[in-house]
Amino acid sequence: METTRILQELSELTATSRKGVEALFEAEEELAHAENELDTVEARGFLDSEGSVAERTAREKLIAADVLLARDLARASVNRIKTKLRVIDSEIVAQSTMAKLLSAEAKL
Repeated sequence: METTRILQELSELTATSRKGVEALFEAEEELAHAENELDTVEARGFLDSEGSVAERTAREKLIAADVLLARDLARASVNRIKTKLRVIDSEIVAQSTMAKLLSAEAKL
């Protein structure tokens, strides 16, 4: 019975991990778009501004603030998914170890 429960949990964790891989791809894709948007807005903001380099840079940072936030949130999403996948992988290893121990115990 315990082995059946562990195998069920392993199956569920594996399915969740597969979904997580797809979610990670989508989040990384969003991050790439956000980084591209940030680069574009920063460059346009700098080129469209007048004044010294310091003034142009300051204006560019103000113009790009919202896009920078969107990029940072996209990066946070990628990192969260990676962390969740690591936790799932650790749980898979733990459950596999428990299954092996139960199997070895049953043989005794």
